[in-house]
Amino acid sequence: MERPYIDYKKCKKTGTCMQVCPVGVFAKEGDKYVVKNPEACIQCRACEASCPEKAIQVK
Repeated sequence: MERPYIDYKKCKKTGTCMQVCPVGVFAKEGDKYVVKNPEACIQCRACEASCPEKAIQVK
């Protein structure tokens, strides 16, 4: 099963992933965004396509 992975070296913490995800996979913890509910991912790839830093890959 594919799930999103965040490359924290590229992530600029814009929150776009959390805003575009239709099923609530992402959450903010402290000052960074994390893949909180990977089992909810429906592989729509909205997060991957929308991330301005290209810091997310669904694999």
